[in-house]
Amino acid sequence: MTNALSIREDVTSRIMSLSEFLNYDDGTDARYELEDGRLLFMPCESDVNRCIAMFLLAYFLGLGISFSRLTMKTEVAVTGTRSSVRLPDLILLTEELAQALKGASRSMVKPDMPPPQLVVEVVSPGRENSDRDYRYKRSQYQARGIAEYWIVDPIQEQITVLTLVSGLYEEAVFAGDDAIASVLLSELGQESPLTARQVLEVG
Repeated sequence: MTNALSIREDVTSRIMSLSEFLNYDDGTDARYELEDGRLLFMPCESDVNRCIAMFLLAYFLGLGISFSRLTMKTEVAVTGTRSSVRLPDLILLTEELAQALKGASRSMVKPDMPPPQLVVEVVSPGRENSDRDYRYKRSQYQARGIAEYWIVDPIQEQITVLTLVSGLYEEAVFAGDDAIASVLLSELGQESPLTARQVLEVG
């Protein structure tokens, strides 16, 4: 364990290219994001995050989205000052992107692929995690051209829906019994509204 930790600390202290990240293997099952060229260790998901992500997965399936367009643990290469790779809690692929990923040896949305239609991040406790989801990932997903970005925040008890309009995200915040409104949900033709409370209370 000590050796693995020291190796991780050594690697995270240097800048890594996207190619180096793709080839990196520390011999464990540890998961990483790449943040401005530096490895960022991703701890195991909390049960709250897992339950919320699974609920939304089931909800979108219930609205008729094909399972082939919904994915978890798929990496997304994003733009930044240096190479960055994010690992959203849930992703909705476009049909074109689903075809591009079909048969891939690694489940990663690479820079030359179309952007996802939706990414969902469930905020974990801590200022650093909050800043990452609300600030850094927001700008990266916006630059990547992702049509919708949902920030589900069990700590603040709210859901922020960011919709890409003319290259910039427009923000709407929902809490309590507010019905979540989004372009995606409108296109899917819900029979009944999905409220912030329904999503947050799952956790």
